[in-house]
Order: sequence, then C-alpha cells, then structure tokens
Amino acid sequence: MSEGQPLLQTTPGGSQNYHAAVARSRSTLRRFLTSRTGHYSILLLVSLDVSCIFADFIVNIFTCETRGPSSGASTALEALGIISLVFSCLFMAELLASIWAFGPKYFKSKFHCFDALIIVAGFIVDVLLRGVIEEVASLVVIFRLWRVVKIIEELSVGAQEEMEGLYEHVADLEKQNEELKEELKRFKVRAPDE
Repeated sequence: MSEGQPLLQTTPGGSQNYHAAVARSRSTLRRFLTSRTGHYSILLLVSLDVSCIFADFIVNIFTCETRGPSSGASTALEALGIISLVFSCLFMAELLASIWAFGPKYFKSKFHCFDALIIVAGFIVDVLLRGVIEEVASLVVIFRLWRVVKIIEELSVGAQEEMEGLYEHVADLEKQNEELKEELKRFKVRAPDE
C-alpha cells in the first residue's frame, strides 16, 4: 500500500449498495412488524407487561393492608420494577423499529402517536424517576394500561388479516362456481344433440 492510497477503498456503486441494503432492511422489518408473527409477538409482550402491572398493583395493595412492606413484598416490588424496565426498553425498541421501518408515515395514525407518547413516558418514568418522585409518577402506570387497548388493536389486526384470507377464498370459490355453471350449461346444450 502506497502513501497516496486511502485506508478505506471506495468501490464503484458503494453508496448504491448501502442504500439498497438499508431499503432491504427496512422492507424486511416492515414485513415482520405487519406479519402475524410480529403481531403475536407484540401481543405476547403487551400481555406480559399488563400482567406485571396488575401484579404490581396487587403487591402494593397487599403492602398497604399489612401496614408496611415485608421483605418479600419489597423484593417482589423490586423484581417487578426491573421487569417493568425491561418491558419499557423492549417497547422503546419496538417503537424505534417501527419508526425505522415505516418512516414518518408511522405517525399519521393518531393511535400510533398516542401509543408512542405512552411508551416514551413509561420509559422515562422507569429509567429516570426513583423514590418519592417515582410514587407521584406512578400515575403514568395508569396510562400504561393503555396497552390493553393495544392488545385489542393487535387482535383486530390479526382478525382482519384472517378475514382478508377468507374473503379471497370465498372469491376463488365463487369464481370456480361460475366456471362450473358455465361448463354445466355447455354439457346441457350438447346433451340433446347426442
């Protein structure tokens, strides 16, 4: 290698290859996020998160009734706090992946805008706020129950995909039925001649 040569060689079309790779990755991610597997994955995460939120409520109610946290209750609350942080990170990753895959048009839906606001607020609460401020900010947890609506939305998308498949199948069957009727008419026309 001579002194005049750059350390990184540029290849003809290198920029085009980069843009094609980015477009392929966005397309692949978009297909996954809109696929049945993607919807069921999000549905599973949301269901687990909602279950943990309810578990947190139950432990807090139990703690209030016993007039103070026991060591088991405080351990459970710490574990649920860590699990909540993990879910917040996963939902933040899902939000970023959706923005990457769909671009700015992702925010054309009011549902997606509100969901993104809840995800970011929940993430901020889980990461930044601890102690007394955390207790005040736990009101945001109520908004995280918005995830129940997301479960319903994911189920409706899955049902809609199923219905689209059924509509296509019905259309195919109707087409086959018409073809069979036409064939039957041809046979009836030929039958008297024979």
